[in-house]
Amino acid sequence: MPATFIGVRHHSPACARLVGETIAALRPAYVLVEGPADMNDRIGELLLGHDLPIAVFSSYRDEHRHAGSWAPFCEYSPEWVALREGHAAGAEVRFIDLPAWHEALAGRENRYSDADDRYAEAIDRLCETFSVDNVDSLWDHLFEIEPTGDGSGIEARLTAYFDLLRGESEASEGDRAREEYMARWVRAAVREAGERPVVVVTGGFHRPALVRLAGEGREAADGRGADREERGGGVGLAPGGAECGGLLSGGAEDDGDGLPPAGAERDGGDAWPVAPVLPEGAVGGSYLVPYSFRRLDAFDGYQSGMPSPEYYQRLWDSGPERAAEGLVEAVVGRLRARRQRASTADLIAARASAAGLAAVRGHRHPGRTDILDGLAAALVQDALDEPLPWATRGRLRPGTHPVVVEMVAALSGDRVGRLHKATPLPPLVHDVAAEIEREGLAAGGAVALSLTNPDGLRRSRMLHRLRVLAIPGFARRHGPATGIDPVLDEQWTVSEHEHRLPALIEAGAYGATLEAAAAAMIAERIAGAGGRVGLPAEALFDAALCGTTRLSEQVLRDLGRGIAAAQDLGEVGRLLGVLLALWRHDRLLGTAGSAALGVVIAAAHDRVLWLAEGARGAAAPADPGRIGAVVALRDTARHAGAELGLDRDAALATMGRVAAGRDGPPDLRGGAFGFGWALGAQGDPVRAVRGAGGPVALGDWLAGLFAVAREEVLHAQGVLDLLDELVCGFGAEDFLIALPALRQAFAYFPPRERETIAEHVLARRGVAGSGRALLRAPAVDAGVLARAAALEERVDAALARQGLVS
Repeated sequence: MPATFIGVRHHSPACARLVGETIAALRPAYVLVEGPADMNDRIGELLLGHDLPIAVFSSYRDEHRHAGSWAPFCEYSPEWVALREGHAAGAEVRFIDLPAWHEALAGRENRYSDADDRYAEAIDRLCETFSVDNVDSLWDHLFEIEPTGDGSGIEARLTAYFDLLRGESEASEGDRAREEYMARWVRAAVREAGERPVVVVTGGFHRPALVRLAGEGREAADGRGADREERGGGVGLAPGGAECGGLLSGGAEDDGDGLPPAGAERDGGDAWPVAPVLPEGAVGGSYLVPYSFRRLDAFDGYQSGMPSPEYYQRLWDSGPERAAEGLVEAVVGRLRARRQRASTADLIAARASAAGLAAVRGHRHPGRTDILDGLAAALVQDALDEPLPWATRGRLRPGTHPVVVEMVAALSGDRVGRLHKATPLPPLVHDVAAEIEREGLAAGGAVALSLTNPDGLRRSRMLHRLRVLAIPGFARRHGPATGIDPVLDEQWTVSEHEHRLPALIEAGAYGATLEAAAAAMIAERIAGAGGRVGLPAEALFDAALCGTTRLSEQVLRDLGRGIAAAQDLGEVGRLLGVLLALWRHDRLLGTAGSAALGVVIAAAHDRVLWLAEGARGAAAPADPGRIGAVVALRDTARHAGAELGLDRDAALATMGRVAAGRDGPPDLRGGAFGFGWALGAQGDPVRAVRGAGGPVALGDWLAGLFAVAREEVLHAQGVLDLLDELVCGFGAEDFLIALPALRQAFAYFPPRERETIAEHVLARRGVAGSGRALLRAPAVDAGVLARAAALEERVDAALARQGLVS
């Protein structure tokens, strides 16, 4: 008996019906489904009696890569129907694809997402031929809502559709590897089944290749491949597809269902394909998770499959006519609940429009786009800034009309799945439940913690670990933001959340305990930062809040590589500042004096010097990040240089060259001079200020100087006098040019020090008064004053030219 190949578009009710009808009619010996072969010993978990939608979440981790993938199932998923109906018919149900972690699926979060661009040209031609906007509308027109006057059956249309797509598409190397592997399963099942049928359910994109590969294999084996017949439709994978990952646990024991596990050999030498095992040193696992229609919807960013899951659920449950009627009412009800205008007349008009559009488009009953277009015509009275979202694919765009947003939401639905109570869960779920119970947080509510109290610090670390893992229901309202914040308490809100369990199951890929999972998540953030070393700065502070002080040793190599490759001086400086704060001050969080942090500090210190010496650029607005890097370098030299063995003389020499250069940014040159001055290096500040440049560069140069050495400026003899002299020497136009940068520069002085400068300026002019009063003068825009002075200067010049003044 030959195999019957059924191609499917994932989450298609039409495909699901075809799968169920075919299995019921054939009563096959084997039902083979495109899915990860290493989960075959756990298929029973899928049949426990869950409330759909659910998904298989699979994770993989090794030294170089972390990956996760999801395989969602709803009631109208063809794969789900194949599992359920195959089991009910007494068939051996098996997944036949490579595991989610295999290199053939590398880079995918979605097993079934075939690249749209491989058959975009064919889809475009079909859309033009049938006068539809996109592949979703095309699919509905051809398959979900049967066209009127079409004498062909759905199987013939499906076969033609997917043979066309595959005939004009080049499969990737990964897809070819998967298809060759799946074909081996088909050949083995056909040999084992004898005269009983075998049903193969795969994406339609793969079906033509599997028919050919399975036939070629049989031909080579017994010369009978050319006589094999093919049955079933060709419902294939349109652009997108359902996400799917593989169970990574595998197993070598017989599960008692009569089919040996993958890799075992039958008597007589017929071998079932071997399910690949995890590479040495890699870890992974798969668990069922509750899923939701919102996550399943293409309008919310789901990568493949059908949009508007609530519509297709109704289509599956009650057919297209009742689905259309019910959804028009659902949209109007949703709009009314949100106080959007939707009258009974609008409801009647929407139904009439949908019915009219269906008739014009050749549909027996209104389809999804007929309903949506009819509702838009009846309910949207304003001009639209964005195209109607069902005319394209992907997320809703910013600016989408609010009525349209509610329409899409109604067709998306709010259904959330629930796992059967006997479903195995990863160890992290149990560990977190125990931690929450042990810390007395199960009741939820507001939680106040003192970080100076051992119990409060322990609870804080637990809550921060949950926050780092993005587990919903744990929100910090108040607490320290840096390692030197004088904040010694925290305020949290703990609440139940419907997505807590799915998030914990998915986070279980990072570790079996809460501490281990949070440490692994932070390590991944650091490893994946690349040259963006500002991101590890945040991650390391999170590590301190989580109490994972060992993390720095674990990620030192990755962080060192990131620092070595970093090109942004400001980001490296920010990282250096955070590291130094944690190393110097954070005895509360346990990172003070950490040897591992010290090594990273030394690497960041050297990188700041290297980047500063290589910086080039003309005068530009002073960059706080660049200036902050010099400040962090100064503090490192002052407070950690001796203990960490940093070369002070080399740092002074490097910054001296930067200060003396003329092709570096002015703010960096000013900061470099301030660095040497703050550390006691020889230099003439008065001469340096005179050489800073004219009105274009002076303010930026001073910003760097003031940020790094403002105390030295305040107490140095003659520097403030020189600054007053230089500013007063500017003409009106030059002052206008210099003013914004000067204001930014003097902002580095705190209020008390600005008052000291103001008193010095008054004293130079012999004016009695308070510097504080001068600073608190009525608010007048300095720009207005400068422009007024420039106008007066031009008037005086004009009068002089006319001989009206001496």
